[in-house]
Amino acid sequence: MIRFTYTKICLVFIILCTTFLTSSASPIEDLAKRIAKPYSKNIKFEQSQVSNAKDFFELESKDGKLIIKGNSYNSMAYGLNHYLKYYCNTSVSWYKDDVIDLPKQMPVLSLKINQEARVKNRFFLNYCTFGYTMPWWDWQDWEHLIDWMALNGINMPLSITGQEAIWYKVWSKMGLSDQEIRSYFTGPAFLPWHRMSNIDHWDGPLPKSWLDNQLELQKKIVKRERELNMKPILPAFAGHVPEILKSKYPNAKINDLGTWGGFSKEYYSNFLDPLDPLFKQIQTAFLEEQTKEFGTDHIYGADPFNEVTPPSWDPKYLASASDVIYSSMKAVDPAAEWLQMTWVFYYMRKEWTNERIKAYLKAVPQGKMTLLDYYGEKTEVWKLTESYFNQPYIWCYLGNFGGNSMMVGNLQTVEERMENAFMNGGANLTGIGSTLEGFDVNPMMYDYVFEKAWSNGKTDVAQWTDKWADRRLGTTDNSNMNAWKSLVNDVYNKPTQLGQGILINAKPSLKGTAHWTPNPNYSYSNKTLLQIWEQLLDSKSKRNQSSNYDAVNVGWQLLGNHFKSLRDDFNATYEKRDTVNMKIKQDQMLTVIDDVDRLLATQPSMLLGKWIENARKLGKNEAERAYYEKDAKLLITVWGGNQRSLNDYANRSWAGLTGDFYKKRWQMFFDEIFLSVRNGSKFDDKQFKKKTHQFEDKWVLERKKFPTKTEGNSFEVCMELLNKYASAIK
Repeated sequence: MIRFTYTKICLVFIILCTTFLTSSASPIEDLAKRIAKPYSKNIKFEQSQVSNAKDFFELESKDGKLIIKGNSYNSMAYGLNHYLKYYCNTSVSWYKDDVIDLPKQMPVLSLKINQEARVKNRFFLNYCTFGYTMPWWDWQDWEHLIDWMALNGINMPLSITGQEAIWYKVWSKMGLSDQEIRSYFTGPAFLPWHRMSNIDHWDGPLPKSWLDNQLELQKKIVKRERELNMKPILPAFAGHVPEILKSKYPNAKINDLGTWGGFSKEYYSNFLDPLDPLFKQIQTAFLEEQTKEFGTDHIYGADPFNEVTPPSWDPKYLASASDVIYSSMKAVDPAAEWLQMTWVFYYMRKEWTNERIKAYLKAVPQGKMTLLDYYGEKTEVWKLTESYFNQPYIWCYLGNFGGNSMMVGNLQTVEERMENAFMNGGANLTGIGSTLEGFDVNPMMYDYVFEKAWSNGKTDVAQWTDKWADRRLGTTDNSNMNAWKSLVNDVYNKPTQLGQGILINAKPSLKGTAHWTPNPNYSYSNKTLLQIWEQLLDSKSKRNQSSNYDAVNVGWQLLGNHFKSLRDDFNATYEKRDTVNMKIKQDQMLTVIDDVDRLLATQPSMLLGKWIENARKLGKNEAERAYYEKDAKLLITVWGGNQRSLNDYANRSWAGLTGDFYKKRWQMFFDEIFLSVRNGSKFDDKQFKKKTHQFEDKWVLERKKFPTKTEGNSFEVCMELLNKYASAIK
């Protein structure tokens, strides 16, 4: 009996040891298994013990294994991605559903590769991204994105998920009821603008189950980010408070911030003056509660006056407000640092004079406030402010507003501006970053920007483009390479603008655009884009996920541009009241919409059905599922506000949205136009506008299923449409 017991004990011990050994892989080893599983057994990671002021990695093939050495897991992840990109010709997308295509044979390095980071800070994300891309994400989506961030060397991600659960506890302790708190919040997709003090209440109240879900999700997010040597940027209190707090604290200096985005007074946000004693009390309560739940890396994001007017423009007031915001952080966390976006310094440049900016920035101790130069490809604020009056700053590429899927970017300009910043931007330039508003738009630009953080100097854009072309297809191909050269030279040469989008996505009109967004204008010849499409599709090499995405991306843009010329032709026939040719042009335009929708349906990241499905699956019951679906559809169409000034700001070229929502608006337009011609009356723009608003509001509330999986073969659909439209493109 004793012998049997001893044997059992040994067996249990062996099992426990085996379990421990198999489950004790490091975070970087786990990442390799998720990203490059076929290779993972032949990859060995070694953390360097050499003290180095800069992040670095080394790659070497030795004894049948790839040895990746670095000073941290983050550096080693970047090293792994360098190997995948430049030796495996592999692209890793930021979406978990996109296939990672690897060569069957793991490439062997003939030489040791080593690289140092040029800057210590690599920032990523934007408040808006949490609305335009990520509101419905679950842990699997986030896990893959965090892997992608590590692979791109990002070590300062904005991490603002779950903060409403913290605020719920703070406001509860201050005497607010459950309903008062949850109705103060906006709907899930609109929380970024609530967090930035722009609007309250819109599409609320927020379900309690949402708060609980996001709280647990954020715990997983920050844990994994820290495991991969990132410093999550958590929020701090910047003055935004519920209006009901006025009745609880009648002596507090609380004022509304006025209208934003055309919203009426019931949606105004309210601001507690930082000089009020209650400010520090709330800051303390929030940071203590947040630290208890999420820990801290001592860097806090706070943006008190984003696109709104401060209580006073007096530089002394701005300095005092800035001092209180920082000192209130420091009172809770002595190691606190403040991170702020400087979009407002660009957006409200007339108001934010250098005298005011300097007073605001210099009130914080030197080195304790880092600024994000938010829109570097268009306007570099560091140049306007004597390099932010010596406070640390990060040069950022924005590249996208509202998640608009428009082909746009300015690669050569970005190269020149970044190099100039490295050379002349001052020693207080501490990093680079991206502040994109939405994903799945022009991935090339973001790949390029984050590589610059590890570059040794100037980058030859032409050579870099050739390498990019190789990994998009997985091999070297002259047609593919020439297509990308032309894309960079002829298409990717303008910065992104607010409210872009093809004319299909716009409110129908006879001339120009009926609303300021979408803006469908482009600066290149559509014939050039046709030639690029032909070259992308002419490749004889085996196609992969990335090359199919590229072909579809160029294809829908090309057809969207063509739609604009067809609309102009339609208007010309309308002015002649030539109903025969009007009908021909109408049919051609509606056919283009159908074809664009069919093309988009071949890509997993271009499906309205997935957006809605992801929103609905977060609901705990049918009422919540319907609420989340409405919120998801509202953001990408109507947006909000009684003036609807942001209508279609977040327009997308997505299957389902194109074929159902946008097409129906155009069909309504044609019906009204033909009716006016038959009646001999002038087309009534105002009346049609009312009808489109009614349609949009109804569509948002409708329950209609859209495909959640891709339909059709990308290459085959592209070839079919190329042959169909090649002779018609002007």
